[in-house]
Amino acid sequence: MYFKFGCLGYARYVFDKMGEKNDASWNNTMSGLVRLGLYQESVGFFNEMLSFGVRPTGVLISSLLSACDWSGFMVSEGIQVHGFSVKVGLLCDVFVGTSLLHFYGTYGHINKARRVFEEMPVRNVVSWTSLMVAYLDNLSPIEVVDLYRYMRREGVCCNENTFAAVITSCGLTENDLLGYLFLGHVIKFGFHYTVPVANSLISMFGNFGSVKEARCIFDSMHVRDTISWNSMISVYSHSGLCDQSLKCFHWMRHVGQEINSTTFSTLLSACGSVDNLKWGRGIHGLAVKLALNSNVWVCNTLLAMYSEAGRSEDAKFVFQEMSERDSVSWNSLVASHVQDEKYIDALKIFSNMLQKQRLVNYVTFTSALAACSDPGFVVQGKIIHALVITMGLHDNLIVGNALVSMYAKSGMMSEAKQVFRIMPKRDTVTWNALIGGHSEKEEPDKALKAYKRMREEGTPMNYITFANVLGACLNPGDLLIHGMPIHTHIVLTGFESHKYVQNSLITMYAKCGDLNSSNYIFEGLAEKNSVTWNAMIAANALHGQGEEVLKLLVKMRHTGVYFDRFSLSEGLAAAAKLAVLEEGHQLHGLATKLGFDLDPFVTNAAMDMYGKCGEIGDVLRIAPQPVDRPRLSWNILISVFARHGYFQKAIETFDEMLKYVKPDHVTFVSLLSACNHGGLVDKGLQYYNTMTTEFGVPAGIEHCVCIIDLLGRSGRLAEAETFINKMPVTPNDLVWRSLLASSKIHGNVELAKKAAEHLFELDPSDDSSYVLYSNVCAATGRWDDVENVRRQMGWNKIKKKPACSWVKSKDGVNSFGMGDHSHPDTEHIYAKLEELKKMIKEAGYVPDTSFALQDTDEEQKEHNLWNHSERLALAFGLINSPEGSTIRIFKNLRVCSDCHSVYKFISKIVRRRIILRDPYRFHHFYGGECSCLDYW
Repeated sequence: MYFKFGCLGYARYVFDKMGEKNDASWNNTMSGLVRLGLYQESVGFFNEMLSFGVRPTGVLISSLLSACDWSGFMVSEGIQVHGFSVKVGLLCDVFVGTSLLHFYGTYGHINKARRVFEEMPVRNVVSWTSLMVAYLDNLSPIEVVDLYRYMRREGVCCNENTFAAVITSCGLTENDLLGYLFLGHVIKFGFHYTVPVANSLISMFGNFGSVKEARCIFDSMHVRDTISWNSMISVYSHSGLCDQSLKCFHWMRHVGQEINSTTFSTLLSACGSVDNLKWGRGIHGLAVKLALNSNVWVCNTLLAMYSEAGRSEDAKFVFQEMSERDSVSWNSLVASHVQDEKYIDALKIFSNMLQKQRLVNYVTFTSALAACSDPGFVVQGKIIHALVITMGLHDNLIVGNALVSMYAKSGMMSEAKQVFRIMPKRDTVTWNALIGGHSEKEEPDKALKAYKRMREEGTPMNYITFANVLGACLNPGDLLIHGMPIHTHIVLTGFESHKYVQNSLITMYAKCGDLNSSNYIFEGLAEKNSVTWNAMIAANALHGQGEEVLKLLVKMRHTGVYFDRFSLSEGLAAAAKLAVLEEGHQLHGLATKLGFDLDPFVTNAAMDMYGKCGEIGDVLRIAPQPVDRPRLSWNILISVFARHGYFQKAIETFDEMLKYVKPDHVTFVSLLSACNHGGLVDKGLQYYNTMTTEFGVPAGIEHCVCIIDLLGRSGRLAEAETFINKMPVTPNDLVWRSLLASSKIHGNVELAKKAAEHLFELDPSDDSSYVLYSNVCAATGRWDDVENVRRQMGWNKIKKKPACSWVKSKDGVNSFGMGDHSHPDTEHIYAKLEELKKMIKEAGYVPDTSFALQDTDEEQKEHNLWNHSERLALAFGLINSPEGSTIRIFKNLRVCSDCHSVYKFISKIVRRRIILRDPYRFHHFYGGECSCLDYW
């Protein structure tokens, strides 16, 4: 009685004053200590009992094992109790055996639980059910189903708890045929009317996505408890039907059903997105009103909700305000930081948990390993792997899956396969991690081989399997051999209707060059969520269809589908590629309105967009503060400064970056580009050397191209050629094209010929190789060679990519080709050109006809120069823009030297700032000067 009222002192006083104590005395006291949560004290009491020479009973040992189980941290004590039970011969006691099953299941030591079960001389329905629950808790539903079969063979009768565990497992397998089979068993044995089994059936159908069937079970129940209502709310939540979850909750309150922490947790789980966060905040407020905000389970769900909605700061606030925290709280906080890609913070919390001896279980290690799924955290990942082995969790399936996934995502496929091979058991998740790793590393043959082995072993496949293996199909050659057969298998297995598989098919066809099939699948979908729209947007972006990307975003907005950070990032990237500042500005404004202004992906995309549209001031305005700036933001800043001609600023930014983050492959590409554009040869060579020796970044083909261009443009062609012969990677077309361009600048025909021959061999259909070599020959007056190159282009049916320039006006984008007369304002444009020609000639302009590439007289050469597309665009821009405003012009090819000279003269005469962007950089003209200092 005293223990039931929580009066420990009185209960212990009565016990201590008892002159004679029997088994019930000791058992009741042990049970009372455990019930009050005095787990460590119960171990002390047990030692006290042994000192009196009292022989423990099975009931007492069971209570002690429950203390070790419920404490969450007394693993070693529980193992010692197990040893003691063996020593005194109590392992044959069914209560002790069942308690051991519970204990090992709680801590994820499923193999030890199975061993205890097999050693038990007597097993009742509770023993079987306990082992099933242990497997269920460790997410091994197939084992639960197998145990049920063995249990039936041994003639053990099931109870409602057994059926509840088995039905829940069927839901996790997502095998609806198996689920209906067990539904038949439940009806046969008459358990479908019991509330616990009916509740499990509702949850099972919810996992199958069968909302209608779940609702049918719910409506047929004569008696419903809180779990029934919570299960139905969970079904709606699982199916993404947040509105229906809220309506069910409203109905639940209306009928006066008791609301508990699970109700709030289930509702909150339905609100874990940006779209539904407002409802989540409302439920949070109601939880506070009903004094449930102090419940650790509700707080844990709040942590998860705010994390999934990208509100890590709100999640952190909830955690700090919690009066009580359990292992789930800590695990949720680690997972929150992992999801927010704050890996260092996640690992710090994990370290803190170890130091403070908080309960760390397989869930903790799964999140910690996920934080190491980046090449920069390989060392930490291996340390955690060692801890996994030390704590005896290496045989845990979920931890094994996390290890395979970590190594695979870090690109360490040999280590991933080694873990994979030694795992005692593998499931669908294991195979998915392996296939996904090969796909991410662009190893299609190995990914497809693993997919084939998975099929041969009969491992069930899910939507992730197909999404991963479709990701291994990367080029047109893969489509007929692999992509379409996999699509056929998807249809046969019934996964074609799964939204994630549909999205993966859209992406696969696009990657394999068949955008029409991607569009066909997309248009055929009755329901399109944000992921589907994003897949189609990405498909068009992959094919360079920037305008179509922006049109899709408009359609997506009109259909009422909310943008996420991916939609906004892709839209900003498209605006950057098209250099349409107004559309980019609108998208950035929308991102701010939707609360994505601080999202790192959106911020980086916006920085890149403003940089490529010539608005360097906006780039600096939205760039995160240095202390909070991720590496990608630093890289974009350096790239923007390099592209706009601020070479010294790019170098200063790099020096500042070193105080906060480590540079990577991309950093040095941008930095070397800055040195290249600025002609900083020695500085560039110095950075190239320190890149590998000091920072451990291996030289890639992009770095080598920068060095070749750097040496070549400065006239050090012999050094450039020597560098090519000694470079650590195989030269590709970019290397030889760079050398060819440098040879053109310095008139080295022999070296140009050598580079051109390599280019013709690598890709005979590339028009730029022929055009560049033809330009070299033309610039040196070798007109016969020019004709030979042009004839060769004709034989191979190769056409030169036409030059095109465009300028944005209030009426839209106005494009111009060479000598274009198709524009409505053609007459005014050419009149303006004549006016400009006269003005700059009076100012001292002399045409440089050495860059004219036709064998004609000087007058015709000059006439051809004045037909260049960038001059037509400039004339139009001057006519159609307010006096004194900046003119922005974009060209798809490199600007010629004479046009560059013309732009300088015009900027001075008309006193206008002119920004010209070619594929490589920006030229800012003002007052007769250019930001490139005539070196480009």
